[in-house]
Amino acid sequence: MVVPKRQPLLVTGYSIVSALGAGRAEHLAALSAGRTGLAPCTIPLPFETYSGQVRAELPELPPALQARTTRIAGMAALLLEDLAEPLRRARERWRPERIAVLLGTSTAGAESTEDAYRAFVETGSFPRGYHFRYQHTFGAVLHVIAELSGARGPAWMASTACTSSGKPFASAARLMAADVIDAAIVGGIDTLCALTLRGFQSLQALDYGPCRPFHPDRGGISIGEGGAFALVERTGDPRLLVTGIGETSDAFHISAPHPEGAGALSAMRLALQQAGRAPEDVDHVNAHGTGTRLNDIAEAKAIAQVVRPGTPVISTKGYTGHTLGAAAAVEFALAALVVEEQWVPRSLGAGPVDPEIQLDVPTELRRGRFRSVLSNSFAFGGNNVSLLLEAP
Repeated sequence: MVVPKRQPLLVTGYSIVSALGAGRAEHLAALSAGRTGLAPCTIPLPFETYSGQVRAELPELPPALQARTTRIAGMAALLLEDLAEPLRRARERWRPERIAVLLGTSTAGAESTEDAYRAFVETGSFPRGYHFRYQHTFGAVLHVIAELSGARGPAWMASTACTSSGKPFASAARLMAADVIDAAIVGGIDTLCALTLRGFQSLQALDYGPCRPFHPDRGGISIGEGGAFALVERTGDPRLLVTGIGETSDAFHISAPHPEGAGALSAMRLALQQAGRAPEDVDHVNAHGTGTRLNDIAEAKAIAQVVRPGTPVISTKGYTGHTLGAAAAVEFALAALVVEEQWVPRSLGAGPVDPEIQLDVPTELRRGRFRSVLSNSFAFGGNNVSLLLEAP
């Protein structure tokens, strides 16, 4: 199949918040030190697990948006604060109706509804001020972001599990190709809630301690929260480029990956073909690397068929946890740091590496030339997204 080369997305700014902190500096400090953000989960649960909780102070919403105050809205406001200057320049360059808000999430404001229902059980009534539409729904946080950013273009939320915040990059590229928009805030955001923690425990997919992707004794995932936004534009002064976006759906199983990583393999190859790159051009892979036995082996098989031997492959989930709907965006931002800083952090929790994982998985920080990086996200139902990031 011939895949037409697509105009790159110009990333003129990006922001990140996770269990490692808020912003570029705090994430670089943690990654360089090999310091995890995972800790014993503070949400009341009938089992033990670790999670990646955001500890950064979240800003208060302005009076006009107070009714939409939630944890996810606070994280969104924090991310937009870090994007303030590139957004200001974009508003000067483009009309507001040509700037889109295209994001992904799994839970949106679910933790607000959990808290409200807990109060209902205990007192017989919902808390004063709780409003499902303004606090739980996808549209609630989209409204907050559009108002705070001044973007008036198309706005929607993707919810495709762990690829949710990778899909918006493809949406932005398609809308630009169709001449509908000139810029977009893309990425995603998710918060911790009992629903996902209990759900993954019921699947026997949670590790009781910090997750250990690629380790022979890995026991499952650690769930995290956080998010990342990127401002992508048609023209401008880019910090980096997204040159390829591979999307596939193998539909092998509702929750298990294809044992040979068929969909993952296709997504990575499509991203390379779209960018006009060869496998030997890839300097590093930020793997989906959840820490579950099936995912890590299937993904490793796929990666081994794409990149040259010796290409460093890591998972960053040992630092942040699996941020679910925000995972693709968070890992995009961490991969962007590699392109900008020219070093790969160690794959936390991977040492020793499972002998079935036939990849070069660094267990110490590695410096080198990293100008072209694949960032993978693979989700339930067999839907897959692979982004190719490159230095401008």
